[in-house]
Amino acid sequence: MTTPPLARCRSALETYLDAKDNTRAERIAEVFAPDAVLTFSLATSNIAFPARTVGTAAIARTLVSDFGAQYVQCRTYYVCDALTVSGHEIEALPWLVLMREPAADALRVGHGVYRWTFGFDAATDEWRVTHFHIHIARMDVVPDPDGALLAALQDGLSYPWLTPAALRERFETLARSTPALAFIHAFAAPATSPSPDVSM
Repeated sequence: MTTPPLARCRSALETYLDAKDNTRAERIAEVFAPDAVLTFSLATSNIAFPARTVGTAAIARTLVSDFGAQYVQCRTYYVCDALTVSGHEIEALPWLVLMREPAADALRVGHGVYRWTFGFDAATDEWRVTHFHIHIARMDVVPDPDGALLAALQDGLSYPWLTPAALRERFETLARSTPALAFIHAFAAPATSPSPDVSM
């Protein structure tokens, strides 16, 4: 097999979000190869992650356990019209995250792009993620003591697959109708890749 089946890639991406958004660390091993590499590039100082993490246990700790200890009610969306696999890779897949930071009584809104690389594991006869790069283009921190802003933003969005047109329509409507959400104009279009040569 030279290319991972689209259905397997889609299932892997959905399993990853179930692990991260619902704090199910055990599911990371269903998606990632044992020696998988996770890397980050950050265009914001509003959130921090280690630049490089290796192995499923460490990846689960970084993306699920440690993350879930700080953020709750998380929903991460893949913002695309259709999932496209090129060779062994899914390149520059835009994402949007809407979540709550309880310690700060704040809403967190972020977006960026994911880059996935798959490899075939002959031992298990299955495709798994060997490299995963997360670029965070923007991460806003907005006061939201009662969680009403987060609820308004998550309401009506298709999860986890969200088309750019649906995102734009929903956020532009909210920005017009709710003054406290005027900032959301900045997230009405999906993030783009910072460059074609971001190291993985």
